[in-house]
Amino acid sequence: MCGRYSFVPTKQQLEQDLADVEIPSQLKIRFNVAPTQSIYVVANDRPHQLQSMYWGLVPFWSKDGVITGRMINARAEGIQDKPSFKDPIRRRRCLVPADSFYEWRTEGGKRKVPYRIIDTRGNLLLLAGIWDEWGRGVDRIRTVSIITTPPNAEMSSLHDRMPVMLDRAAAKHWLEPLPLDAVLHFLKTPEDDILKYYRVSEKLNHAGYEGRDLHDEVPEQPSLF
Repeated sequence: MCGRYSFVPTKQQLEQDLADVEIPSQLKIRFNVAPTQSIYVVANDRPHQLQSMYWGLVPFWSKDGVITGRMINARAEGIQDKPSFKDPIRRRRCLVPADSFYEWRTEGGKRKVPYRIIDTRGNLLLLAGIWDEWGRGVDRIRTVSIITTPPNAEMSSLHDRMPVMLDRAAAKHWLEPLPLDAVLHFLKTPEDDILKYYRVSEKLNHAGYEGRDLHDEVPEQPSLF
């Protein structure tokens, strides 16, 4: 899955990976983006603008519109048939830009040790997502789910899922009107050897912590076996 990420882009990353996107003058950087929070996306209704939505999809047919965080991710397998996802995957797609995402490895049976995953080439990660809109007028909310697939080689040692990541060319097409077969073609496990990861502070386990030190590498603990 993808349950936490960071958005701390460099000027070069913005100019290179979001070159055609209008960036807010007061861009808010985030070292620890968590479910149900407001996040930046590039959506197909405004493909040249970075806009805010909430992380945790609420289908348009929801009775109460509550953002519970249960649908922060959408599995690529069978996404076109799932009641909450079948309409968005056809009509409402988006990109979630991130400079890294986090994943946890379980040690000692229950200890959750976090790792930061980044692009080996220094690019922004453009995560494939879907969005939906609930309500009308002042009660209207827009929400997002990040699409996941089975892991590539480097991620398989951390988790059995990972986000779909698109290069700049694919990201542009992702936001265009496409037949369903063409959309589903993008939903595949990312190539091997494009990511690397390192251990970070367990302060990340607290969703409210936003310190810059979350990007600092923490030495691996020596194994007792």
